[in-house]
Amino acid sequence: MVESKGSEVRDEMASDGFKKNNSGGSAGGISTGQDLIVNIALKPTSSINKEGKTIDKEGKNTKIQVTGRHDPCVGIRATPIAESMIALVLMDHYLRNRAQNADVDTKPLLED
Repeated sequence: MVESKGSEVRDEMASDGFKKNNSGGSAGGISTGQDLIVNIALKPTSSINKEGKTIDKEGKNTKIQVTGRHDPCVGIRATPIAESMIALVLMDHYLRNRAQNADVDTKPLLED
């Protein structure tokens, strides 16, 4: 998508709804009613057993090599953490909207 033209990624609307969902279900922070699609990126673990550059207490260039395992493997933990945070943020916005618009009749969030 990074190398695409704007005309290739816009979510064109028609009378029966959007033709694509390139914006991930949100346009300008407002739901389009489409599925919400979220992508995340994680920084790789940097404390690996490979020599790297750093500075010492006096600010002079030196080298360092980390031994042992100091960083947790976040890869397997990242998905449930991200899903939980997204759920919390969405519910927070839903409840804030409900509190600010108590007099407006809205469709229930969950239907039986």
